[in-house]
Amino acid sequence: MSEITSMERVLKSLSFQEPDRVPLFLLLTMHGAKELGMTIREYFSSAENVVRGQILLRRKYDNDCYFPFFYAGREIEALGGDVVYSEDGPPNAGEPIIKKVEDIERLAMPDPRTVRPLQSVLKAINALKEDGRGGVPVLGVVISPFSLPVMQMGFERYLDILYDDRAFFDRLMRFNKEFSVRWANAQIEAGATAICYFDPLSSPSITDVETFKATGYQIAKEVISRIKALVAMHFASGLCMDILDLLPATGTVAIGFSALENIPKLKEKASGLKLSLIGNLNGVEMISWDRKKAEETVRRAIEQGAKGGGFVLSDNHGEIPFQVSDEVLKAISEAVHRWGEYPLSEGITR
Repeated sequence: MSEITSMERVLKSLSFQEPDRVPLFLLLTMHGAKELGMTIREYFSSAENVVRGQILLRRKYDNDCYFPFFYAGREIEALGGDVVYSEDGPPNAGEPIIKKVEDIERLAMPDPRTVRPLQSVLKAINALKEDGRGGVPVLGVVISPFSLPVMQMGFERYLDILYDDRAFFDRLMRFNKEFSVRWANAQIEAGATAICYFDPLSSPSITDVETFKATGYQIAKEVISRIKALVAMHFASGLCMDILDLLPATGTVAIGFSALENIPKLKEKASGLKLSLIGNLNGVEMISWDRKKAEETVRRAIEQGAKGGGFVLSDNHGEIPFQVSDEVLKAISEAVHRWGEYPLSEGITR
């Protein structure tokens, strides 16, 4: 019998069945630069570099996905903004592109297939799809329309309009929703298997539940219904238990969840709602881990969340920090192979 592919492993787990082992998503972006001996700026300068990096990283850590996400500011570049590079972290959005309501009207809707910052991501997605030959999930990413304004106009200014200027908010959301749908579907057409709908602002850690119900929730329902593939909502290390009952109506099939959540309680409730879990290793703490700590943490996460499928081991933010060592990443992978084989041993499920 042929070995199960990563695609089969992931799809079986998302169907609440137990595959051969727990799927592993190491969401590595900048680490490809290390593999190629490049600066982060040089690495992200071409799709070819990202493709080479992703292939090397998957081979090195036996990862169950390709993650051709460059950085969140890529969407801001496509809208005419700038990014600021760092030697050891992801590029961040530069000066706000929206300072007043009139600036919304000046935003030009980019065509993802032709605007360079997005075109290169599509090129990387397509190349990784070809390399995986259908056996490896290729994960696309779109920043939700509700969370994107944090980069478009700054966090404090955005909160002001969210709570005090709903007309401004509604005008911006109309533009952002169309942009997000176009960008998500362009990634799918290029070969992405699924879309991560990155929506940290919708977490109750940032936005109160009643405001979410009237804003981010309605936006997610509309946008996800127009995305032509599986979608997972990710709250970027924010909590989600208090809004969990609402999430199935958005159309999401899985959620990226926080290291602060109680895994057994979240898993029990999510399974009843047919929501798979993706998480929840603390990427920031991972920087100081040794091999023993990595194995212990992976084993505990599997013990608490993996029984019955519906679970993918990953980090809790959606991007592993550049400072996390190769040794720790290797220890995480080895621990998944040691403790994550189904059926889980009695010792790990007690």
